[in-house]
Amino acid sequence: MKNFKTHFKNIFFAVSLIFLFSACSKGLKQNSITIATAANMQFAIQKLADKFSHQTGITCEFIVASSGKLTAQIQEGAPYDVFVAADTRYPKAVYDAGFSDDQPKIYAYGKLVIWSLDKTLQPSFKTLLNSQIKHIALANPKTAPYGEAAINALQKKGLYEVLEKKLVYGESISQTNQFIVSGAAEIGFTALSVVKALQTEKQGNWILVEESLYAPIEQAAVLINREGQVNEAAKAFYEYIFTEEAQEILLEFGYSVDE
Repeated sequence: MKNFKTHFKNIFFAVSLIFLFSACSKGLKQNSITIATAANMQFAIQKLADKFSHQTGITCEFIVASSGKLTAQIQEGAPYDVFVAADTRYPKAVYDAGFSDDQPKIYAYGKLVIWSLDKTLQPSFKTLLNSQIKHIALANPKTAPYGEAAINALQKKGLYEVLEKKLVYGESISQTNQFIVSGAAEIGFTALSVVKALQTEKQGNWILVEESLYAPIEQAAVLINREGQVNEAAKAFYEYIFTEEAQEILLEFGYSVDE
């Protein structure tokens, strides 16, 4: 039954693309889309878009930032077509504000890691207490769900107040990663998808944070309604990220897709 359903979904998606091409040929000219992407997804979304563009000829452009910042931009009228967020709260805010006709839908579940490129460090909560560690990077918990998850984990471990002076906040996971890669922070919290995107020899040292230490990172996407209209090419991409092919790609980057 599962194989039948998968086969049916693939056929349905292919037929949808045929209708999309037909619409484009009649002058809608919807051959490009702009995707507002949470920073943890910047590598995975590129691979998804490459596959999608190869199949459809539709060009995908990206705006990468924290989910909170992207939400503010959408609510201010930024010309985005799809919002691929790092949680459900921010896309829900977009929907509630009238910028989408449909409720957000979860496409993946993110994982938090402690990461360092210093080969002498073995990431762990105990390591964070080491006097050798002067700076611990994490994303701003006010705008980035992975930063919020990191704070939750530190609090549950009873370490937040002890380590507070060491914490340095990136505007997003991207800036947090820059702190770690540049050495401005010896260690930090980031998304598993980030280290999975790197070649093995460049991954440094990392460990998964126990999922019991933070709320599930449910990542949702929402289709943006721009001036009362939905870009049909954007709708095709939105539907694509829920296909079996796309879900397999997300698994490659360390996300889970069925919890």
